[in-house]
Amino acid sequence: MTRPADPLRRHPEASALIRQIFGRTRTPKFSRYVRGLLVELCRIDTTPKPDPERMRLAEDRCFQILEAELGSLGFPGARAERRAIDPRIQNHPHFSLLHFTKTTERPKGLSAESTYAGRSNLVFIVPGTRRQRGGQSIALNAHLDVVAPYFPPRVKGRTVFGRGSCDDKGPVVSIIAALKVLSQVMGKAGLEWNRNVVGMFVVEEETGGNGSLSLSLDRELKKVYDSVLVGECTGLKVHPANRGAVWYRARLNAPEGVSPLELFAFVNEEMEKEGAAIRTESRHHLFPQRPVQTCHGIIGPFGEHPSRICGEVSFSVEFDRAPSGKIEDLVSDCLEAGLAGYVGLYGDKSKVLDPATRRPLVPRHYDLRRTKRGFFVAVHGAAGHMGTVRERDGAITKMAHLVRSLVFSKARLEKVAQGPVRLALATGPKAKSRTAPAFASNRDSHGGTELELEGGQGFVPTHSMAEVMQRLRQAAERGAENFLRRLGRMEKGSEGLTIAYEKLHNEAYDGDPDSASVRNALEAARTCGIPQPTPILGWTVSCDARLFASEYPGLEVLTFGPGQLLYAHSDQEQIALEEIRQAVEFLAVFLLLQTGTVSLPEKQ
Repeated sequence: MTRPADPLRRHPEASALIRQIFGRTRTPKFSRYVRGLLVELCRIDTTPKPDPERMRLAEDRCFQILEAELGSLGFPGARAERRAIDPRIQNHPHFSLLHFTKTTERPKGLSAESTYAGRSNLVFIVPGTRRQRGGQSIALNAHLDVVAPYFPPRVKGRTVFGRGSCDDKGPVVSIIAALKVLSQVMGKAGLEWNRNVVGMFVVEEETGGNGSLSLSLDRELKKVYDSVLVGECTGLKVHPANRGAVWYRARLNAPEGVSPLELFAFVNEEMEKEGAAIRTESRHHLFPQRPVQTCHGIIGPFGEHPSRICGEVSFSVEFDRAPSGKIEDLVSDCLEAGLAGYVGLYGDKSKVLDPATRRPLVPRHYDLRRTKRGFFVAVHGAAGHMGTVRERDGAITKMAHLVRSLVFSKARLEKVAQGPVRLALATGPKAKSRTAPAFASNRDSHGGTELELEGGQGFVPTHSMAEVMQRLRQAAERGAENFLRRLGRMEKGSEGLTIAYEKLHNEAYDGDPDSASVRNALEAARTCGIPQPTPILGWTVSCDARLFASEYPGLEVLTFGPGQLLYAHSDQEQIALEEIRQAVEFLAVFLLLQTGTVSLPEKQ
């Protein structure tokens, strides 16, 4: 005898609860509640700041809103508490250095003690009665910080736009709303939790995960949960695994007489090739799509975040005198040849419509403008989360192709110009695209011999983080050496090149796609009419889930939430209220199943 497709509905108690849940979530009143709470949270700028006090104040405002919501719930014995960030996390290998806390006194960042003084995560604990056998205590985790640049929320129809709406305040609201609905229907039914439910509302996921790291190392807190669901913008898909990610920071200190921009173009080429090689080697049953991305997020003054695709960068081509029309034609031909190489590898995104705007992702690949003694080249891309780099368009890598093409024809350009040609990252107002000074280079070096790059490399459990780090470093050194040899110079590629991995460094992890938590999640999805892929796969992004999976091997850790990854970190960040409603219904049913508060018949 086979198990029915929807056994929950065979139980009168479960069926009545589900009807009540759906009856509350599918109303205009509920939609207004969710929209209002999300907009209220998104009005608070929780981007990283150099001054920790500004972050603390923003986090406090968010916590006050959530505490008011959680305080209205009627779960017996429930309590909300702010758990201080433990400064001892700085001794843990998963700790991310405090790069965003730069000051003039301490340019490399403040200490953990000063950065986290007075700061905390918000934890909400609902005790279970343990009246029935079975079930697991479950922790729901979501983060309140967002990436730069911040822009305020607005509502258009059934969609909320704004920084953090998708990543990750939409999932935060889903958790709060699910608990609110359950407190109402369970109270009415006189039903109590069988196992504990824990809410974790954390800080600093986007900068490396130090908020969740502090909670994952809290052994007293671990006693009250047996499994974890991390809320992220998975598009309502359940994932028992995450890909890994490591952020790099490369400092190119070009030898005398060498253009750092030209050097960068060849370093970029080899790092892209190495990323492609790692992807080729990444056969894994939970990641058949091979979500291995190489993202370059910051160069000099351009870009906002290592894992946000850089959407705009500019450089100059300069001569000793005003260029002739013949030189302009040759420069144009070089740029077009470089663009053709880029498009051949990454596709022509000027022919792809942005789902958010219904206009081309990139209206123009670049603009060429004459200056007094040369040309100004503005390179356009499409910003977004590094996990969507194949769907979006990276301006930094595109620029590298254009610059290399100019380098290949540099002898011809100099012959026609009867003098030297200089390529440099643009300066002045056009270069002031950075809106997050917390991530700025220590030196305003784009006009000198030094240049800083930042970005991220994704990988799956087929590769260790240590191997990925080593290969990226070797690729960068190889690229630098390739360029120096073109110039007839004998310096090693490692000379003047340093690569550090002091920011986010997340190992990949793979969980059991047939665990009890996954089965409960799939049952909840079926009950709520949310289709899931077959087979169940890992998430193509890295998040705080890996901290709990790494700290407690064998712990069942899932990732799930509303929102489309395509919009995360993008200039059109948004979330559909309908997705939040679906996530709320899923979480409500999943919590009942996971805790054993509502039981299912044994599989026959």
